[in-house]
Amino acid sequence: MELRQYASVIWKWLWLIVLATVVAATSSWLAVKDQPPIYQTTTTLMIGQTIEKVDPNYADFYTSERLGQTYSELIKREPILKAAARTLGFEDQWRSLQDQVAVNLIPGTQLMEITVTDTDPQRAKLIADELANQLLQITQASRPQDKNREFIEQQAASLPPKIDAAQQEIQKLEAELSEAFSARQIQDIQTRINTLEGQINNWQATFAQYQLLLGDTGVNVLTVIEEAAVPTSPMGPQRLMQVGLAAAIGMVLAVGAAFLIEYLDDSLKTPEEVGKTLGLTTVGAITRISGDSPPERLVTARHPKSPISEAYRAMRTNLQFSSLDRPLRSLVVTSPSPVEGKSTTLSNLGVVMAQAGKSVVLVDSDLRRPMLHKIFQVPNKEGLTTVLLEDEPLLDGRLQETSVENLRLLTSGPLPPNPSELLGSQRMRDLIERLEAEADVVIFDTPPALPVTDAVVLASQTDGVLLVTDAGKTRRSAALRALESLRQVGANVVGAALNRLSARSSGGYYYYYYYAGDNKGRRRKGRWYRRLPLVGRLFKP
Repeated sequence: MELRQYASVIWKWLWLIVLATVVAATSSWLAVKDQPPIYQTTTTLMIGQTIEKVDPNYADFYTSERLGQTYSELIKREPILKAAARTLGFEDQWRSLQDQVAVNLIPGTQLMEITVTDTDPQRAKLIADELANQLLQITQASRPQDKNREFIEQQAASLPPKIDAAQQEIQKLEAELSEAFSARQIQDIQTRINTLEGQINNWQATFAQYQLLLGDTGVNVLTVIEEAAVPTSPMGPQRLMQVGLAAAIGMVLAVGAAFLIEYLDDSLKTPEEVGKTLGLTTVGAITRISGDSPPERLVTARHPKSPISEAYRAMRTNLQFSSLDRPLRSLVVTSPSPVEGKSTTLSNLGVVMAQAGKSVVLVDSDLRRPMLHKIFQVPNKEGLTTVLLEDEPLLDGRLQETSVENLRLLTSGPLPPNPSELLGSQRMRDLIERLEAEADVVIFDTPPALPVTDAVVLASQTDGVLLVTDAGKTRRSAALRALESLRQVGANVVGAALNRLSARSSGGYYYYYYYAGDNKGRRRKGRWYRRLPLVGRLFKP
């Protein structure tokens, strides 16, 4: 797909993209406009007292890190949250704190941040400080009671003098060892030294355990480094950012939906697609004709100076050039499926050919749903079926004059039970020859090619076939099947007409209609709101 095609898809579905963007932005604004402001504050704690040590080791840092992970999980649990809510006076709402509290361990440090968000800045500060306080109380509660602490302190205080005395005794023994001469004396001194060293090791291990119980190691100690401050400005909601993000998401989804629709849509929408899919020349591209009643669709007779009439004249010229070697004396106009505008196309084509000075006969050979008599507003008591059922067919009185000079019409007549047999009969072949002798061009309106075989039967007896497609409605597969069925009987498909082309697809050339005659060249713009992409579809005439 080329860049121009991408731009064409965007332009075609611009109304959807704009609508989705506006709806998404509006919905987001309605959702956030009444949200109260949210404030955020943070309490910072330090785990352990490693930085106060002269020579901290890896074990201290590792233990602090593990304790930090434990505290970060513990602070979100029910005991601490419920205790904090009870202290602050809203114990019944303690579960709401789970969504308000966030804990962050600063990587590479022993710092832990307790962040609280709330709609009340003062309450946010109180909650953050109280959670830190509850955590401090839990760590302090794990230490020994006062009576046990006194005993442990006494025992711990007695150990350093013993260790110093033992170390001094070892120094004296080492001095005696250097002066000893006998092996027995050396062995006794060494035994005493070993015994003292073992006692020193035991005393040091016991002293370390006492320190751990007393909390003097500084590892399992929490300290508030920075209390929470009362926030002065809200951190959310960021309304403009949320609305902009929602609008961007809506626009992206709409663009994706537009391209998905285009990818899944296998209809023929442009002359290029017709040529690429069917291998046929698009002899005419006609925009949608306004008007609900059949006579209003005869735009070439009602408004001969309009751009649509010019498009039909271009179709007439293209058909003439497509058959220079073999002029088209008889032409079948059909379509793959019903309601694709073949009768309207045939009628207007016949008018512009008659306006060019040619003698034209239109034959309504759609013996199932005839339409030409409604378009030209002539009676349909007698017509094609009447002529075919007579022993000696006579055209006199059956070819009806129309309001257009040089244009006559043979209506369908009463509808028969066997249209395909009548159209494929020898009498029909003879009638085609007589009609070609009566006029320069004979154009046959037939039923769609896919539902019934009438068009295929008649196409094999005429000089050419014009396949009418409806832009945005005719499926590629249906058009291909219709083309294949026509070619199987040797029909000469001279080209395709793309009907009901949108003004956008045609580059905007047909957007305004210029009228002559009764309207005296007045430019019809339509109401301003009909020119909007979406509203125009809702209020189309």
